[in-house]
Amino acid sequence: MITNTHETLQNTTLGVATRAIHAGQTPDPTTGAVVTPIFMTSTFKQDGVGEMRNGYDYSRSVNPTRTAFDEQLAAVEGGAYAMSFASGLAAIDVLLRSTLRPGDNVLIGNDVYGGTYRLLAKVFVPWGIGLDVVDITDPAQVSAALAAKHYTYLWVETPSNPLLNITDIAATSALAHQYGTKVVVDNTFASPILQHPLADGAYAVVYSTTKYIGGHSDVVGGAVVVNDEAMRDRIEFMQNSAGAVPSPFDAWLDMRGLKTLELRVLRHSENAMTIAQWLEGHSGVERVWYPGLESHPGHEIAARQMHGGFGGMISVQLSGGAEAARRFAASTEIFTLAESLGGVESLIEVPAAMTHMSVAGTTLEVPANLVRLSIGIEDVDDLIGDLEQAFAAVRD
Repeated sequence: MITNTHETLQNTTLGVATRAIHAGQTPDPTTGAVVTPIFMTSTFKQDGVGEMRNGYDYSRSVNPTRTAFDEQLAAVEGGAYAMSFASGLAAIDVLLRSTLRPGDNVLIGNDVYGGTYRLLAKVFVPWGIGLDVVDITDPAQVSAALAAKHYTYLWVETPSNPLLNITDIAATSALAHQYGTKVVVDNTFASPILQHPLADGAYAVVYSTTKYIGGHSDVVGGAVVVNDEAMRDRIEFMQNSAGAVPSPFDAWLDMRGLKTLELRVLRHSENAMTIAQWLEGHSGVERVWYPGLESHPGHEIAARQMHGGFGGMISVQLSGGAEAARRFAASTEIFTLAESLGGVESLIEVPAAMTHMSVAGTTLEVPANLVRLSIGIEDVDDLIGDLEQAFAAVRD
């Protein structure tokens, strides 16, 4: 195990931005370099047989650049331990495989990322894991499900992907604890800037660091953050056994992105609020899904649970149906038609035909006229102008 060089930054009164810049970022002892080096090495010289220097032996198991990012993310999240992975799904996979056994059950919401559902339904269910789906925003449904069957995990996305539904993390965790169920929160959409699930009672937090944490659409990664040491040990063992680790360069890119996360997320949120309000009054729109709007059914919970903004994701249902959604998404000029989210540039996609195709025909199927917007940090007037010309293209 590698010693945390910034333990004083893990759980203190220092602000998130300060922890993001300094936790795990000890200047290089050899050169004094302020920025953590990229240790592009597969192996490390040992001082004797079995005598590892500072615990480093092989980069699948541990690497100094990855260690620095893990310490930094744990500090920003306010958790004890963070472990980074090659992708968000790799993080979810290792978390589940390190703790689930055949016969265990998982309860998920009816609006989760299609890749998460695919992993559970197509990989874990055939291995003997039970999977049930409820409206996780409805405490009555959750309570009834927990009373009827024991679940190892209650899986929460809030805001969810793609409908941006809001779940009360503290209330849901308290309810789950009554039945001996652990709550895992996918905090990718909110990021550790706006929301801290561990503080609200969650057992583990997962991220696709590809999104807001990396923030520049140039790296794929994931992470798990926990407080329980035994849980950390099980995840680390499975991670080392399975090998789905980020490269040192990937860890360095995530580390760089995390340092500016607060500034970016606040701008993402500011732009998104302005655009959501504009969309809500547009004639081409059937419904806008954004937790910052008072019309959103989860607005009051989001206002209490999220701090500093409501995130950069907007979903909008167009009045013209599925064909209008496709034409609209194909007509933007500043918004790029692409999957993923959370980068500095604005993206647009049609979930039913892209990111959520894997849930077609299930209880998680999304509306065909839904368009998902990842609002970037460009000039907001330019973004609104681009959306307006896309609406005009749909009308023509």
